[in-house]
Amino acid sequence: FLGAHELTVRTLLPKDLEAILRIDTKVSGRRREESFKRKLAEDLAEIDIKVYLAAEIDGALVGFLLAHVLYGEFGIAEPVAVLETLGVDPSFHGQGAGHALMAQLRAELRELGIRELRSEVAWDDVRLVRFFQREGFTPAQRLCLTLRL
Repeated sequence: FLGAHELTVRTLLPKDLEAILRIDTKVSGRRREESFKRKLAEDLAEIDIKVYLAAEIDGALVGFLLAHVLYGEFGIAEPVAVLETLGVDPSFHGQGAGHALMAQLRAELRELGIRELRSEVAWDDVRLVRFFQREGFTPAQRLCLTLRL
């Protein structure tokens, strides 16, 4: 993995916005600045539980993760965590940043008593599907529906 490099995971901060946008643009091919500005600027006093994490290698942000907890949405009886966004700079793929982010997320969710984590992935994003498989995800027993307006 990293050899002599140091990998750390910490809470994501508003000051990380530019690094997040750089990574997300590399990964997604588009700049989603307003979306990330809004998410990072949300009031911390909200009732919702959010877990926003950053992965750094030698002090440089190389990955990020945004997740939140839902209570009773979509007919779910127990709280469930949703992984909204996961991004790792392509230059650092395979160096453990994504796994470290997921390990920290799991630890924080377990501490909160959350027993299930969900996410969505494009079926043809083979690299991301494989990553989720390695992390232990399986297909959900729910059908995701979309209505184009």
